[in-house]
Amino acid sequence: MDNTKQDSILLTSGTNEVEIVEFSINDTIMGINVIKVKEIINPLVPVKIPNAHPCLEGIIQLRQEIIPVVDLGKFLGFKPSANPKQDKFIVSEFNQAKYAFHVHTVSRIHRISWGQIEKPADITQTDQSNLIGIIKLDSKMILLLDFEKIMVDIAPSLANQSAAVKAMGNRSISSKNIMIAEDSPMLRKLLQEYLPQIGYPNLSFYSDGEQALNSLLKIAEEHGNDFSKVVNILITDIEMPKMDGHYLTKTIKNHPILKDLPVVIFSSLITDDLRHKGVSVGADEQVSKPEYEQLSHIIDRLIL
Repeated sequence: MDNTKQDSILLTSGTNEVEIVEFSINDTIMGINVIKVKEIINPLVPVKIPNAHPCLEGIIQLRQEIIPVVDLGKFLGFKPSANPKQDKFIVSEFNQAKYAFHVHTVSRIHRISWGQIEKPADITQTDQSNLIGIIKLDSKMILLLDFEKIMVDIAPSLANQSAAVKAMGNRSISSKNIMIAEDSPMLRKLLQEYLPQIGYPNLSFYSDGEQALNSLLKIAEEHGNDFSKVVNILITDIEMPKMDGHYLTKTIKNHPILKDLPVVIFSSLITDDLRHKGVSVGADEQVSKPEYEQLSHIIDRLIL
């Protein structure tokens, strides 16, 4: 992958744009956010792991790092590659971990607006869905996958919240209102289960940044500087159809009334290399998924 092109998207924020690496499995075209991609390599022979998930091919060593290899085609129910010599490993980093996804081809990078990414229809957007968006580009459709959910399906322990709940101890119930912008049904469900357990039952969910912003603008129009009677904090993902979390945060912080609303970016893309993007748009805090305990302490500090 062209590092110069990757750097260009790393250095900008709040533009509501994203770069997508296009790849395919059989004849189906899919995409992954370029920010998640560390490199693309020819397949290495993985070391098999006893009793592993059937879609986990094994592990490889790449520059002294041990990286699990996921057979993405097998996980999604596709047939094996017709031309294995063209196969690639997409080495990715998110949720503070690295994974190699085995795909059949990698073709190019597209730079598009999040507004061009359509949410999946209700019939596909279930707790079991692996899609977060659909990109219509020229005469083709690119399916944007929910890689975080894929990894949770393979390793359910990644979504375990019990340790975070236990660490927070017994807590009183708060009357504060939390707005959450999160496109993944799986993550919405996890937050809906977790936050009430630590004393925050008053939650409102929006599946993209545009929906959340429209709701906030209506609240500001109706309540003015008393908006905190309705909402006390916004927790937002970064990757969302229609409007991403960085653009949402930037718009809120530039609003004459909503600028005082605490905004926490809760995303798998929070790394040392990318933290500057959230800072530049005015986020009050940034937390990497799945650090639920850290998120809890930040919410406490910002609104209690």
